[in-house]
Formats: sequence, C-alpha cells, structure tokens
Amino acid sequence: MSRVNVRPVASRRDRRAFLDLPWRLYADDPHWIPPLRHSQRQLLNFASHPFFDRASNCCIIAERDRQVVGRIMTFVNDAHNDRYQEQRGFFGFFECEDNTETACALFDAAEHWLCERGQTCVRGPHNPSQNYECGLLVEGFDAPASFLMTYNHAYYAPLLEACGYTKAQDLLAFTGHVDMLPGLIDRYQAPVLNALNEPNLVIRPLDRKHFHRDVMTYLEIYNASMEKTWGFVPLSDSEARHIARDLKHLIVPEFTAYAEVDGTPIGALFYMLDYNPLIRRINGRLFPFGWWTLQSKRQELTNLRAFATTVMPKYQRTGLVLLLMNSLVQPALDWGIKTAEFSWVLETNTLACGSLRRAGLDITKRYRLYDKSL
Repeated sequence: MSRVNVRPVASRRDRRAFLDLPWRLYADDPHWIPPLRHSQRQLLNFASHPFFDRASNCCIIAERDRQVVGRIMTFVNDAHNDRYQEQRGFFGFFECEDNTETACALFDAAEHWLCERGQTCVRGPHNPSQNYECGLLVEGFDAPASFLMTYNHAYYAPLLEACGYTKAQDLLAFTGHVDMLPGLIDRYQAPVLNALNEPNLVIRPLDRKHFHRDVMTYLEIYNASMEKTWGFVPLSDSEARHIARDLKHLIVPEFTAYAEVDGTPIGALFYMLDYNPLIRRINGRLFPFGWWTLQSKRQELTNLRAFATTVMPKYQRTGLVLLLMNSLVQPALDWGIKTAEFSWVLETNTLACGSLRRAGLDITKRYRLYDKSL
C-alpha cells in the first residue's frame, strides 16, 4: 500500500474534499445519515460561526494515491481553557479509512499543531463542543443515530486507541416508547405536585409570537442548569442567538414546555422531531429544496429526541421534569409519536441515569469522549 500524505486544508478544493469524504466512507452503510452540509461548513469554520470568536482551528486531510482517505479538525477553545484553567486542545470531525497508519498520521499532525500552540493534552471528538455534536459511537451500530447525534464506523474506536487515546467519559442514549408515559405520569404526578409546593406554577408551550424570546430563555436556563456538568462551557450570547435562528423552522411548539413561578422561568424542556429520515432523503442539502422537504414532510416523523431538560438548580430534585414531560404526552399521542430518545446523558450523572432506568428506558447507544496527554 502506498504511503499516506497528511496536510492542512488550504484551498476551496480541499474544503470540498474534506466535506465530501463521509459520503464515500459510508456509501455502503445503511445506518449512516448525511450531515447537513450548510451546518458543517459553519462548524468547520469554512463559513462564519460565533463559536470561533474564541477558538482557533486547523482542518487536516490525509491522502493516498491522490485520494482523500481521512480527515480531522483540531482546535483550541479559549473559552474552555479559561474556564478550567487548562491548556487542552480538542479534535473533531474525524473520519478515516480502516487503516492505523492513516489514523495515526492524522492525529500526529493534529497533536503537533496543538503543541505548537502550547497545549498539553487533547480531548475529543467534539464537533466542535459538548453544546453541539460530540462523542464517538462505541455501542449501538444496529440503527441510525437520532437528530444531531454522531455516527461512525465500529472500527473507529480501535483506531483512536491505537493512537494512544483513552476513555474520558461515556455519553448514553436512552430510548422509550411513548405508550410508557401515561402510566409513569399517573404513578408520580401527585407526589411530585405535593413536593413542589408552588401554588403559582404555570407550565406552557413555547409562544409562537415570542419565539426568539422563548428560545433565548431556554438557552439561558440551559447555561444555568448545566453549570456543574463535567466539561461544560456555557454558550456565548452570540452562539445562543445563532442556535435560536437555526432552530426556528425546526421546532414544533407542541413539543416544548416552560415552567414558570410568578412569571419567572424555572425550567424548560425541548423535544425535537428526529429529522434524520428526511435529511437522508435530501442527502444533507438544505438548498434549494431541502428546507421545504423538512417543513412539508415532518408530519411523517414518529420519533423524538429529548435534548437536555433544563431546570434551575433550586428545582433540580423536585420532580419538575416529570411535570414538564406530562405536558407533552397528549401532543405526542396526537402527532403519532412512537419513540423518544433521551440523549445524551453523562454516565456519571447518576440522578438522571437512575431516573431513566427506573422509568424502564433502555440504553440503546453509547458514545465516548477520549483524552490523551501531549
């Protein structure tokens, strides 16, 4: 086999080759879902994205016989390093042929770039942080990933480990059927209401007339509720506005819930339709007609992804999450929803993992974050 050549992305042609590689690597994999190309360009810093207001990056490709056979992005996230007082670099968007030489050449180049910038350790995959897609799939290759969750070949984990990477944390995906919900609500709702003891509690869906306000409120609660989560870095205001704008046409208000006491938000829950079957149909391209397909065909979708349930610290052990979930039961049944995936949940989050297991949900996928000392 000929020697692999590794170099930074330097031209428009390189960028296109970087973006196109997964289509070739997963051509025969029935469970792979194409990424949204428009979003990928931004998250790779090929187009403007506010994450890179406080981050610098380098995209690298590996070539063999003039064909791209691997890729990686490496970056320094100043927001993370300031928060944790570390010199930690990151990697993400790793894709590679099943070849240890190619993988190690990519990681060697990425690590060299990080060392030149004073970094002493590296973590990933982050695409580009825990607020976006992250983790390497290590269990659950028998079905496609849910919306905005990662997917990769089973041989990727051995490649990373051969390059010196070791487990840092696992992220879990729990899946349950919607017909489980009414029984759980009936079982727990009365004691939860008694425990909350908030006579002025109001639970409502997102207000279409104040969409931007409500999404920003959710993201503010998200930052507050995730404050002590391992590895978490709060979204900047500009990132929050960017996410709110991107989600505007994908959120179904009936699958959202806000909890307020005397008009003050104390929690929020966002379920998103699993758009991946439609994204496969449009092959990851939103333009010119992809957006129309996502909008006009979404009534066909029967699966939800439950994103982080955000509850202010004072109310995190009161059972408020159950009341938020209760408000979504009837809309889910009316829509025809069949399953919901709760993802992702840190394996060390014993409270959340325990609650989901007691509710009868199964772990259907496991994702892994890796660390390496430089």
